[in-house]
Amino acid sequence: MSATRRIGVLLVDDEDLIRAGLRAILDSESDLEVLGEAADGAEVPGLVSRLRPDVVLMDVRMPAVDGIRATEHLVSTMDSPPKVLVVTTFENDEYVYEALRAGASGFLLKRARPEEIVAAVRTVAAGDTLLFPAAIRRLANHHSPGRGGDKLARAGLTVREAEVLRLMATGLSNVEIAGELFLGVQTVKTHVGNVLGKLCARDRTQAVIKAYESGFIPVSG
Repeated sequence: MSATRRIGVLLVDDEDLIRAGLRAILDSESDLEVLGEAADGAEVPGLVSRLRPDVVLMDVRMPAVDGIRATEHLVSTMDSPPKVLVVTTFENDEYVYEALRAGASGFLLKRARPEEIVAAVRTVAAGDTLLFPAAIRRLANHHSPGRGGDKLARAGLTVREAEVLRLMATGLSNVEIAGELFLGVQTVKTHVGNVLGKLCARDRTQAVIKAYESGFIPVSG
């Protein structure tokens, strides 16, 4: 019987010390494996094609090709791109917001504790998003408050789907949303899938950002 497949990770950061620290943390876990490293976003497409990682830990600020452009390239050119988890020094970094808009599934602070880094990689590898509602609200308020006009109105969300989207923006899981709305979990999953489809959103983070940018969910007040 073959061993359970480990979660493959690609590390992308222009600082050798950061990459070494992340490698030490991740390789110490039995279910995680660092497949490779890159010092710039320009190296990412080739490494992803060759190594097929499940998750890319991507620095947002790099000298040649930054994490935003590297993320955009992966999402736009690959049929099944890896999950991207952007790594940053400051949570209000404008690069973080643009990386999330480009398709990243979440972000991590470089000062995060080892157990938080490990949990984050496992979360996005499982297909979930690393959604920090308060941080995303602040970023949306600072970078693009209500700029999307009535895009969500044109998306044709039902009343129930709109309720689900609002609860998604607070960071609730499907189980928690089900409890709030007195629905079955499978029903909530269906509504979430419908919301993502109608908004052309890759995941919850994308959907929530679109909700803030459209003004559907107020970013302040």
